[in-house]
Amino acid sequence: MSQGDISRRTLLAASGALLTAIAAGSARTAVAASAGTAADAAGDLLIGGDLRVSRLGFGAMRVTGDGIWGAPRDPVEARRVLQRAVELGVDFIDTADAYGPGTSEELIAEALHPYPAGLVIATKGGITRPSREQWAPDGRPEHLRAACEASLKRLRVERIDLYQLHTIDPRVPLEDSIGELVRLQRDGKIRHIGVSNFDAEQLAKARRIVKVVSVQNRYNVADRASDAVLQVCQRDGIAFIPWRPLGEGSTDAAADGPAARLAKIAERRALSMPQAAIAWALARSPVMLPIPGTSKVAHLEENVAAAAVKLTAEEMNEVG
Repeated sequence: MSQGDISRRTLLAASGALLTAIAAGSARTAVAASAGTAADAAGDLLIGGDLRVSRLGFGAMRVTGDGIWGAPRDPVEARRVLQRAVELGVDFIDTADAYGPGTSEELIAEALHPYPAGLVIATKGGITRPSREQWAPDGRPEHLRAACEASLKRLRVERIDLYQLHTIDPRVPLEDSIGELVRLQRDGKIRHIGVSNFDAEQLAKARRIVKVVSVQNRYNVADRASDAVLQVCQRDGIAFIPWRPLGEGSTDAAADGPAARLAKIAERRALSMPQAAIAWALARSPVMLPIPGTSKVAHLEENVAAAAVKLTAEEMNEVG
């Protein structure tokens, strides 16, 4: 299948076969049945009023090396993961200059440039990596401008569709950081502006400065600390992009906690726990845009197959 020539919208009939296969409990069969449009089953989301994407994206953090540092162990597999994601109908890829650093953006360009029509690549700036173990905020205007320019070069684009402030730098007034993104937008280097790791008060402050079209916070069935932010996003039509949507490293160990209850549903439905977690996120809110990431094609296919899993209202109530 050509990445650019075949419109994923014309193949939605394949989603019926995908649903049937997943109901039978076979993720691999489901992917084969999807005819390359599995992500469509998640439905659509409009970002910023003009970017329409499938509501299941791909997070490109883990295509880098161990510790999100340096080159991947298997660069061929990493590029194939990115290519396969697009083949499966994923048209929203999330990355950041801190992933590698720079490696994730470079791999995306190597694997996918020239980009197929409709593919949205979102990246972030505002965190530096002095070492493998360090993630240091830097929201200075001069750093953000340099970071954006470097991302444009690595991604081989003239404008970034969605550029998000990766985190707040407590040493820099938010007005200064967001203000520089506004200037980059006016310069034609950024199409839309988003934020990441913001609470509701910080989001409100940012929105007084600029139109914020997305928020990317940690969120999953066991970690809902950003519920207040999600409520604002749902009320106002802002895309909510949960990072760590599968709940890796969750501290919810309660035998009767939400994660445990979701695991029981997954067992009943013959789903993997990652598939159930993705399905839960999609059902949680219509503005939710999960971005599960992986470095393996097999895991990618399993995750994308979850786009067709529809949890019932009763199951969502059971999870709580």
